[in-house]
Amino acid sequence: MNKSKFSIAALVMAIAVAVGAFGAHGLKPYLNDYGLSIFKTANLYHFIHGIGMFIVLILADKISVKLSLWSFYSFILGIVLFSGSLYILALRSAFPDIPLWLGAITPLGGLAFILGWLGIAWNFFSKKEN
Repeated sequence: MNKSKFSIAALVMAIAVAVGAFGAHGLKPYLNDYGLSIFKTANLYHFIHGIGMFIVLILADKISVKLSLWSFYSFILGIVLFSGSLYILALRSAFPDIPLWLGAITPLGGLAFILGWLGIAWNFFSKKEN
């Protein structure tokens, strides 16, 4: 893996911190408890899978490049689809015109997260022990 992937992962984490702080401080007066709960869930998964991106990069020499890239990009896709759609849906309490159909995107992001973790698992299961 190259340094640019680590930079991307660090950027993903910086965005998670900034968005989380914005939600906790900037949006709190505008969101109801349900909206804040959704926002916190989005931010938690954003953080977990940002850390997952670092795990993939650190383990890259122990797992195949193809599967590590698969997992890395699956986590990015999951963050965009799962966390991104939840971030937007959380705003519905303040902006009721946000379409509910965005909720249909959320499970696709969850599937991307699952596929990323399964890519790592598959690699270790398929490797022969020394």
